[in-house]
Formats: sequence, structure tokens, C-alpha cells
Amino acid sequence: MATTNHAKSHPGRVLLILLILTAALFGTIGVGAAISNASWTPKLALDLEGGTQLTLKASTTDGSKVTAEALDQAIDVIRQRVDSSGVSEAQISKQGDKQIVVALPGNPSQDTIDLVSKSAQMRIRPVLVIGSPLTAAQQTAAASAATSSPTATSTPTPTSTSGSKDESKSTPTATNKNSAYEGGPTAQVENASYVKKSATVVNAASTPTPTPTSTSDSTSSSDSLSGGDGLSSLSQITAADQKKYDDLDCLDKKNLKGGGGDDPDKVLVTCSQDGSAKYILGPVEIEGTEIKSATSGLETTSQGVTTNKWVVNIKFTSQGAKKQTAMTKRLAQLDQAGQAPRNQFGMVLDGLVIEAPSVDSQYASTGITGNSSQISGSFTRQSAATLANQLNFGALPLQFEVQSQEQISATLGSEQLQKGLLAGLIGMVLVVIYSMFQYRLLGLLTIASLVVAGVLTYGVITLLSWRMGYRLSLPGVAGLIVAIGFTADSFIVYFERIRDELRDGRPLVGAIERGWERARRTVLAAKTVNLISAIVLYYLAVGGVQGFAFTLGLTVIIDVIVVFWFTHPMMELLARVPYFRDGKPGSGLSPETYRLQRGMRYKGAGKFEVAGAAVGAPPPESGADLPEEADQGALVPAGPERGARAASERPTAAPATAPDGRRMTIAERRAAERAAAADADAPTTDSTTEENR
Repeated sequence: MATTNHAKSHPGRVLLILLILTAALFGTIGVGAAISNASWTPKLALDLEGGTQLTLKASTTDGSKVTAEALDQAIDVIRQRVDSSGVSEAQISKQGDKQIVVALPGNPSQDTIDLVSKSAQMRIRPVLVIGSPLTAAQQTAAASAATSSPTATSTPTPTSTSGSKDESKSTPTATNKNSAYEGGPTAQVENASYVKKSATVVNAASTPTPTPTSTSDSTSSSDSLSGGDGLSSLSQITAADQKKYDDLDCLDKKNLKGGGGDDPDKVLVTCSQDGSAKYILGPVEIEGTEIKSATSGLETTSQGVTTNKWVVNIKFTSQGAKKQTAMTKRLAQLDQAGQAPRNQFGMVLDGLVIEAPSVDSQYASTGITGNSSQISGSFTRQSAATLANQLNFGALPLQFEVQSQEQISATLGSEQLQKGLLAGLIGMVLVVIYSMFQYRLLGLLTIASLVVAGVLTYGVITLLSWRMGYRLSLPGVAGLIVAIGFTADSFIVYFERIRDELRDGRPLVGAIERGWERARRTVLAAKTVNLISAIVLYYLAVGGVQGFAFTLGLTVIIDVIVVFWFTHPMMELLARVPYFRDGKPGSGLSPETYRLQRGMRYKGAGKFEVAGAAVGAPPPESGADLPEEADQGALVPAGPERGARAASERPTAAPATAPDGRRMTIAERRAAERAAAADADAPTTDSTTEENR
């Protein structure tokens, strides 16, 4: 006996898993609604809920004309600030040649409004202290835990850098396995035209940091070059600065909002932009307006050879170039004296350090001359481009004045939402009508699958609104409506594959398994293309189009889950119901539904086969006179009679060539097929009767 290779399926278990996941999804939302600020409905974006609209007027700090390029870069800065504050679906646009309109959904806080209206501030300050992002109390607790465990990594307190340069570079890095801190940037500054023969990359995290204890006296004692350090002198750090540094937790996201507003003439205590380290910085030495431009690219040597090392090239104004020379000369002397990390300078954008390159001792006598410099280090293409953009953004000599602040009505948005929901309802009704007409009662499975997909989509969007601040916009609603057709398409592919197998003569159970194997590949291929399209659209678009791409990609994933974990298991269960298993009229699986015809059917290449189905045929174990090959996956000739008589009625294959020897055309073969089928169905004439006649 032939046996099938299909593993035994458990559709009930799969449906139970889907039910548990759905319950967990809505249970999480329920817990959030009870103990947090979660809601049972998704948050709506600006076009559906309304919000606050700010009109900002841009002006230059130096009295020059506001260019279109500067305004576009300012829009990018504002968009980055809004996104980092957790507000999604904001609309930022240019109005005229001097105004920027920012529309924020809902009721934004005053901090968010202030963050939007502030100008981008890029400033370069000397580094005085670098340390772990943890607070002093957290570091002490970690050190105590480390000393009590022989296998734990200790967290030494950063020491003064008054020793030799080589000793300072060999000091162990302060680490804590519970911290996200893995070290600061590994960058170095050099002349753009100078090629280093022995480049040394100073890691800010691997050098000891001259952290003072808690008094200004101890700070002064660790400043071995006091009086000659200028803006790099540790004597500038007051007890208040030290306390702020000790209490600062850079792992807390509220300390990473930035916003600028720092005093350029005073010490600044702040975090790195990614929260990996915290700094004490000296007064401002170079303003962002003194940076002319910044670009990223691959390093080019003096011989014109391009390496695979990404760098950032900076050009300063004439005034900025003079300040750069003086600053880099002093920092190079500190590097020569082993005073790391005071040989570094921090690039501060909106109050947060985006990079802290070091200056090598080879510039101790002259500093970096000219108006160009180059930052090199462990950059990738993306990180180098990001740094260059940040330097350009921060160099904008723009300041903003809030001209108007008004509430946006949601009346128009409500009307649009109602029309969008109506369009979705019409689309759903059309899909239901088509499914019931094409698949009869089997169309109910399509409707049930759409309902399950809708429930899961609603739950996921509601959860994302709570946990990620996602807001559903009108383009997002359009994405959900389009997804109805995509989702129904998966079910249609599956059902048609099953019908194809039934036309080939397989029983329903075998047709479902074989059809699923074929449909699964098609569905996954189609959904992969849809998902890639949604991802590309999301990253290339901005604003509302991103909302459309997001919901489209989300529904593609949910569609695959529903097809695999609901539609297919339910189809397996329906195959056990006699009404569907026997192909009763109206089930969607009856022979007349998928236009089954008895007789010969042309397969191609001059071959023919018997067309038939076995939807209502008894299984092999029922004792019917069937061939051994007629298991669930084998072809079964269908006819009114079985056994020996069916074998005697097996039709003869039509010829593949015409009588004159040429190969038959498709039309001729089909005609031969019909003739062969007619001969096979014609009643035989009794020979004795003919003789008597």
C-alpha cells in the first residue's frame, strides 16, 4: 500500500495558540488601561484628531538673508527633535521664504513646544571629564557588588591623569555589566591635507578620567598644568558642577532630550547623545556658526589613494580656523603631557555631545592650521554621514520666533475618518459578496478570516499607540482599506489551489494538503514583495505617507499569521464535516462549482488524461473497489462505476500527430480530445443484433 508523506496536523492546537496570543494581546492592553495611560482605542493623528499649530519665523543671527537651503535644514532639525520627543505623525512644512509651520497632534506639552521653537545650537567645548553614564551612587553600588564576588568585573573610580601618557592609556576602563556603557567615541582630529604615518586612536572610555571628588580643592590638585590649561583647566569645576555630575543619570531618557539653552561662558555637565557617557565640558571655544560646512566620505591619502576608512571633513570660517588652531595646539600639549581625556573636545548639538574627538601630540607645536580638519575613527558610512549632517544643522545661523500658536479643529478630520471607514465598509461588503458568489458557504471562511485579521490589526495598533506613541492617520486608514484586498487575495489563492487539486481527481483531504503546499509558496512570495515595498516606502517617505506604508506592512504580517494559523487549520477542520467533505451543492466544493467535466482532458505534449474528481468518493478504508494508488494524495478516476468495469471503460489516448505525419496544433488536439471523449461515452452495439439485421 502506498502511504502519504504528510505529517499529521493538529489544526485544533494551532487555533488554540492563536486564541491565546489574541487574548494576551488584549489582556496587555487591559492591564495598561487599568494601571497606566493605555486606551482601548488607538490614538489619532493630526488630520483625524486635531492638535496645535505653531508658525515660526526664521531669522539669522548675523543679519544675513535666510536661504531656502537653510530653511530646509532647519525643518530637518525640527523633525528630528519632534521624533526624539516621542510625538509621531507631526506635520512640518515651509510657508513662504521665512516661515515654518509645525502642527503637533493632540495636546503637546509646553516642553515639546519649547523644544520645537529653539534654534539648533552647535558648539565646540573642551572636555574636562568623561565618565560612566551611571550616577555616583549606582557606581558605588556596582563596585561593592563587584568586590563581594570574585568573578565580577570591578568598576574602578577614574583617577587623575597627571601621570605619564603611556600609563594613562593602559589604565583599565571602568565597566559595569549592568550598564549600557561600552565606551565613548574613538575619533581623532588631523589636518585634512596631512596623512598620519602612525595614527593613534584615543578611546575616551579606555583613558582614566580626572574625576574630582566633591570639592574644588581636590579638583585643583589634579590639575598639574593649572594656569597653562586655559579653558581646559579643571579648576573651573565647582562643587555644584561636581554634584550635578555625580547625580546625572545618562541612562534616563529624560536627560537625553537636549534642547540647548546652556551658558556658553560656563562649564556644562551633560550626556552623550546616545546616553553612553557623561561629560564635564569647559566654556565654548568655537560656535557652530563658525563651521562653514561638513561632508562625509572615504579617506584620501596625499598620493590620491582612496582607502576604505570613513571620515568627516570640516571647513571653518576664517575666524573659526584661528580658534581651531589655538584650541588644537593646547589640546595636543595636554595629550603630550598625558592629560587624557583633556586632549579631547566635545561637539555639542542642542546641549548633548554628539562626538568627542582627540587631538594627537604631533600638533603640540603648531596646532591644526588652515581652515580644514578631518575627523577619523571607527565610523561607518551611516555614522559619518549622520555626524556631517549634524554639524551642518548646528552651523545654521538661524533663530526662530513663535508668531502664532493655535488649536486645529478635528471637524474636517472626523468627516474624513467617517468617509474612510465607509469606504472600508463598502470594500468589505464587496469582498463578502464576491466570496459568497464564488465559493458559496466556503466564503464564510473568508469572512471569518477577515474578521480575525481585523481584530488582530486593531489590537496591535492600539498596543503600539500606548507603547510607542503611534498615531493612526488618514493615510494609515487608507493602508488598512487596501489591506482588505491583499488579505482576501491570500484566501482566494488558497481556495483556487484546492480546486485545482480537486479537478485533478484528489479527494478533499488530499486536495487540501497538496493545495496548501502550493498556495503557501505563492502566498509567502507575494507577501514578501508587499512587505519589501512597504519597508522601502516607509524609509523613503516622510509624514503621512509613512503612516500608509506602516499600516500596509503591518497588515501584510498579520495576513500571513491569519492564513497560516487560522484559514488553513479551519479548512482542515471543514474537511472533516460531511457536508464539505462530500462536496454537497452549495458547499463551494461540489463538482459543478469548479466546472468539472468527465472524459478526456488534454495535458499538453500530446498527452491526455481522464478528468474526474473524488470529492464524494469513499475513502480507501471503506472497502470500495479502488486501486492501491488511490490514497489521499493519488489521482482517482471518477465515473459511475468502479473496479473492472471502470478499467474496461478507460478511454484510448488520442494521437499526437495528424494522419499526414505533421504535429497537431492545439486546436486540432482539442478537437481530437472531444472526439475521443465522445467515442468513450458512446454505447456499444451488440454484434449479434447487427448480424440479425
